[in-house]
Amino acid sequence: MSALLEIVELESGEIVLRRAEGDGSALVEIKFSDEVRVLLSEHSLDVGKAMVSAGVQAVGEVYGHVLEAHEEPTDGSLTEDTEEVPGVLH
Repeated sequence: MSALLEIVELESGEIVLRRAEGDGSALVEIKFSDEVRVLLSEHSLDVGKAMVSAGVQAVGEVYGHVLEAHEEPTDGSLTEDTEEVPGVLH
């Protein structure tokens, strides 16, 4: 079962990835220093979203490699083909 997730900026300025239902604590928290918040001004949410998206993509790639390592070829043969598949960034 998958949950609907959202990226929001809290009143504290932190950017969090959380379940849309609001249950439980944040899954990911990003907190910029005051210096960086001044530098980014109104773009901090956009940068935070890009950071979370990159992290989610990296987790998907790592998880995919873990699954591939546990899969056996359907024809019973062993393969050494480890061609990299490019990821998708949204």
